[in-house]
Amino acid sequence: MTDPQSFPSATTHHALPLLFAGQSQKETTVNEALALVDILLNPVIEATVSTPPTTPTIGKAWIVGPSPSGSFSGHAGQIAAWTNGGWRFLSPVRGMSAHDTEHDCTIRFTDAWSRVIAPAPPSGGTVVDTQARAVLATVLSLLAQAGIFSSP
Repeated sequence: MTDPQSFPSATTHHALPLLFAGQSQKETTVNEALALVDILLNPVIEATVSTPPTTPTIGKAWIVGPSPSGSFSGHAGQIAAWTNGGWRFLSPVRGMSAHDTEHDCTIRFTDAWSRVIAPAPPSGGTVVDTQARAVLATVLSLLAQAGIFSSP
């Protein structure tokens, strides 16, 4: 006798819903998947907040802060996007990048969301070589943290 096969109901990377053969109302599943893809394809984040915005605009997304409240409760670190159907919460995956409009920079998810902050430029002093080497070492370290190239 053959064992019954079990089929996944969602994709492995972002948990997008999958269709089943003979499924009724396929448009619901497809539309939900498209709404999630629209958010994840080129994510743009407005800010990191712990409290949901009072008047969110459809299509805008935020990162839920470390102490979420209201409808954000239980979703710390996730992407919260406002859609026609209300809030959609998406769990980030390692290596994911998004544009942070609040700081006008790219943020990246490894074990948490992070952004690279530029080092302070060298200032004053008579021995510029020491300051220049320190700044270059910091720049190289920050570029590695940003995923521009691997760390040594």
